[in-house]
Amino acid sequence: MKNISLRVDDEIFEDTEKMILQLKKARNRYINEALEFYNQYQKRALLAKKLKSESEIVRSNSMEMVKELEELDDEY
Repeated sequence: MKNISLRVDDEIFEDTEKMILQLKKARNRYINEALEFYNQYQKRALLAKKLKSESEIVRSNSMEMVKELEELDDEY
């Protein structure tokens, strides 16, 4: 495990302390789980952004192909 120094806003710290008391969890475990959750959230957000970008590229290419096929159809 790695050690880190962390500065936390007072309000966030107080909320965190309340939660760990209610959940009966160690502060370290709670923060580790929170970071793991946030990392998963960010990975999904990045993946969604990438998929949206690639989807737009595919859509653009599809429209070009449809246009070409229509032009071929018009020739016959």
